[in-house]
This record gives sequence, structure tokens and C-alpha cells, in this order.
Amino acid sequence: MTALAALAEDGEPLIRWDWIGRNLSGDIAESLREHLILSVTPVLLGLLIALPVGLACARWRRIYPPVLAATSVLYAVPAIGLFVIFVAFTGLTYPTVIVPLALYTLSVLVPSVVDGLRAVPDHVRQSAVAMGFGPLRRLVQVELPIAVPVLMAGLRVATVANISLVSVGALIGIGGLGQLMVKGMKWPGGGFTTPIIVAIVLIILLALVADLLLLLVQRLLTPWERAGRGRRAGATDGADSADGADGTKGADGGTRAAAPGGTAGAAGDRAGTTAEPEEVR
Repeated sequence: MTALAALAEDGEPLIRWDWIGRNLSGDIAESLREHLILSVTPVLLGLLIALPVGLACARWRRIYPPVLAATSVLYAVPAIGLFVIFVAFTGLTYPTVIVPLALYTLSVLVPSVVDGLRAVPDHVRQSAVAMGFGPLRRLVQVELPIAVPVLMAGLRVATVANISLVSVGALIGIGGLGQLMVKGMKWPGGGFTTPIIVAIVLIILLALVADLLLLLVQRLLTPWERAGRGRRAGATDGADSADGADGTKGADGGTRAAAPGGTAGAAGDRAGTTAEPEEVR
């Protein structure tokens, strides 16, 4: 018999709002705070590692395949296995979860950095060199800004994935909102679904908010993309207006072209009518 079936037989509601009210500022708030720390810190740490590694891979292309293979192998290792291994070195502390999750982000962030830098057109680099930009200045002011959209796409994926993976840490006692799931499953007398549902809803909301915030940061860092879309829209509207004006002009031109012919014919008729009496005389 499942926990939900047992709850249905016992008349237990799926969500107990009174429990949420009693624990909102206690267990729920503390689990959410811990989840935020364990989610954001690995992404920042992974970004600090991925930037120099990605720059090196973009500069020396031969090292990229082995680096990509190593990050992919690390990502294939089950999270709970890495957590258990790190317990022997760091104990039941935050680094036990943060370090493995930071390693997982490298499989997404390193390719994002490399692909973003490779997306910079060669003529842009050459123009920067012609303007006297040194390697560091060219990287900071030209290459990285152009690579921001690709890099932010990878950062968004890594952040959302981390927000989900943090819950696995609850199996070793450090899991943020995952602790609420464990509490619901271990509730005396059978499963207690309220903390489980609360944890799932908060994790989904946290992932959505984080993704929207990163998207907003990307828009703030790339104002030229909005300007480019505005210019393209204006050019499209201008082309449509020009096409309409050409059609009107063609119609008017045809009308005006017909009018002189008609006038000339009328003038000819009048001339013929006037010439007839002279021939009679």
C-alpha cells in the first residue's frame, strides 16, 4: 500500500496548511536559506574555474578534447557517490556538497566559455588589434562581451541543474529543501506529504526565479542586442512602407499616364471637328 493510499484511508489531507503556517519561519525558511547557499556557491566557484580553463582551451585547441572528456566523466559520476567520498575529507559540512556540485558545473560552463569565445568573428579581433588593443584589453572589452549570450545560456543551465541536485545531499544530512522531503518520508506512522510538496514547489519556484534573474542580467550586459532588434524591426517597417508607397505611385502614374493620352485624343477630336468646315468652304 502506498503512502498516498494510506493517507486517503486515514482521511489525512494532501496538504496541511496549519503545519506550513507553524513551520514557515522555522524549518521551511532555514531549509530555503541553506538551499540557496548550496545552489549559488557551486555555480560561482565553477564559473571561476571554467573561465581560465575555457580561455586556455580556446587559445590552445589541442587541450580542449581531453578537458571536455574529463568534465564529462566527472558529470557521469553519481552525486551521492561523490558526496560520500567527500565526507571522508570534509565531514558533514557545506563543502561536502559544494565541491562536487562545482565540479558538475564544469561540464556545462567550460564548453560555454569555449563556444562563446569561438563565436567572436575574426574581423572583430583584427579590428581591435588594429585599434591598438592588447590581449587583455581585447579579451575584456571585445571578446567576453560578445561571448556573454552563449556563456549566460550555459550558466542558466548549470544554475537550474544545481538547484535540483542540492536535494540529493539530504541523503547525507545536508540538502537544503531536500531535508523536508526526508522528513516527510520518515514521518512517524507513514509518509507525510505536506513537507514533500512544499519542498518540490519551492525548488521549482527557486529555479524559475534564478533563471529569470540570469536572463535579466544577460539583457543588462548585452544592450546592443536590444538595439539591433529595434533597428531590424525599424528596417522591416520602413521596407513595408516603401513597398506601399511604390504601389500607390504606380497606380497614380498609370492614371496620370492615361490622362495625357485621353487629353490628346480629345484635342485631336476637337481639331478634326474644326477642320471640317474649312474643307466644305
